[in-house]
Parts: sequence; C-alpha cells; structure tokens
Amino acid sequence: MRRVGRVSDGDGDRGDRDEVVRFWQRLGLPGIIDVHTHFMPEQVLRKVWAYFDAVGPLTGLEWPITYRHDEDERLALMRSFGVLRFTSMLYPHKAGMAAWLNGWAADFAARVPDCLHTATFFPEEGVEDYVREAVEAGARVFKSHLQVGAYDPNDPLLEPVWGLLAEAGVPVVTHCGSGPAPGAHTGPEPVEGLLSRHPRLRLVVAHMGMPEYAEFLTLAARYPEVRLDTTMAFTDFTEEFSPFPAAERDRLADLGDRIVLGTDFPNIPYPYAHQLHALERLGLGDAWLRAVCHDNASTLFR
Repeated sequence: MRRVGRVSDGDGDRGDRDEVVRFWQRLGLPGIIDVHTHFMPEQVLRKVWAYFDAVGPLTGLEWPITYRHDEDERLALMRSFGVLRFTSMLYPHKAGMAAWLNGWAADFAARVPDCLHTATFFPEEGVEDYVREAVEAGARVFKSHLQVGAYDPNDPLLEPVWGLLAEAGVPVVTHCGSGPAPGAHTGPEPVEGLLSRHPRLRLVVAHMGMPEYAEFLTLAARYPEVRLDTTMAFTDFTEEFSPFPAAERDRLADLGDRIVLGTDFPNIPYPYAHQLHALERLGLGDAWLRAVCHDNASTLFR
C-alpha cells in the first residue's frame, strides 16, 4: 500500500489508475460507481481546499489534498480510474447559496454526462420551490450537510422538501454523523426523528455515519430505504481517529445490499485506490465488493 497522505503527482496518478483498474477488473465489473465525489464552482472548491490547508476546526487534522488538479484533469482522472458514474456533491453553509449552486450543478451535469445531476438545499424561504425545480430538471441525487450547514434536518422549513424527495424517490447523501467533529444537529437522533416521519426517504448516510457507526447501521436495518456510503471509512487515515468497531463487521455483510461506494475525491489525504483496498481488506468477499462498488448504486440510480 502506498503511503497515506502523499501529495499527488503525475506518476503517482498513473500508479493509482493502474491499481484501481486492476481492482474492478479482478472483480469482473465494468467499472465502479462513486456516489460521493466533489465537483463545484472553482472559487468554492478553492475555499474548501484552503479550509483543509488551514486545519479548520471541523477537521482539526492535517489533511493534504491528494488530487489538487484543475477540473479537466480531475475529470480525466475519474474516467481513467474507470468510474462510470459519479456526483458533484456541493452544499451551502448559509442561506442564499443553494439555488445558485444548483444552477451551476445543472450546467455541470449537462456538459459532463457521466456525472449524476446533483443538487442541494438549505432551510430558508423558497427552499421547496427550488428543490422542486431541481427535481423537475432531472436532479438524480441531493446533498445535505448537517455539519457544515449547522441546521436541524427537522427544521419545519425542510418538511415539504423531505416529503417531495421521498415521493420522488431521489436519494439524499447526508453528512449526519458527528465525525470528524460533532455539530449542533449531527448524530443519529435528529435523523431518526426525520425517518420516523418519512420512512420511504432514500437517505444515504455519508461516511458510514462515523463515529456513530453502530447507531446508523441500526437505522439502516430498521428503514429499508436507508443506505450508507463508505466515504473515508475503514481507511488508515480514519482508523487512527474513528475506527470502525470490529464487533459491527458482521452487520456490514448483513446490510451488503445497502452500502455504496463513496470516496470524497478529490478532497482525500491518500490515493483513491486506498479506499478500495480498505474495503477489500475487510474480508467480506468478492460478491460484497461487487455490490458495494457497483451493483447497489447501479440499482439505486437506475
């Protein structure tokens, strides 16, 4: 395994590409589907990278960005890895941003057809209108970031939005776990309240819900439309500060049809292939890997 935390260069990218391609070819897959990747307006992405560079308070960790490339290079890399479909996860940190971000994401999806049309929202006046517009325009997935947005998923302003998305069957990738640092509304309790009212909501819990892994696995077992994405989970980087409990490993197998691959590309402090090898070393078998890295997401986004 290549050392975690290196900064990317051309030769390293080629090595990562070869490792990733060998991984899915060995499994007999046509490629992989990554439900948690970040493409966003350049000025926004630069601010995100600056936050990581400054060891921002929500991370508190040294976090080198491995794939600090321009957009065209990042797209070329994803395609060279054999990523068949990916997302443009973006999110507002205050009111007045979401509709603008959705406009950018719609344009991005129109010019990048292998990106699933992604949208987002924030609890604010008019949120139901612009979410409905995004769904009608073909949005395939939404991103909700309870930690960065610092909002309660049970905010009354969002109630019609959750109902609309549940009815439309559009998945919502949600950063709702309390890692790497807790937020005012993170953790399983607010999400359980949301699901009790909208049990058909296709909620995808980002980062396996770290560090509340067990609690979010329990919610997935209780609500058949809940999924979890693997973003950064099980990697050497994450295991140092938020290890996945060994006692819960059997539940990963039991819920193998509800776990989907996510990586956080390009904002990861290690090579892309490391996420795949971290899943492989769980020892849950090739059928589980095929489901997680391709089949489950293919079914979800068919």
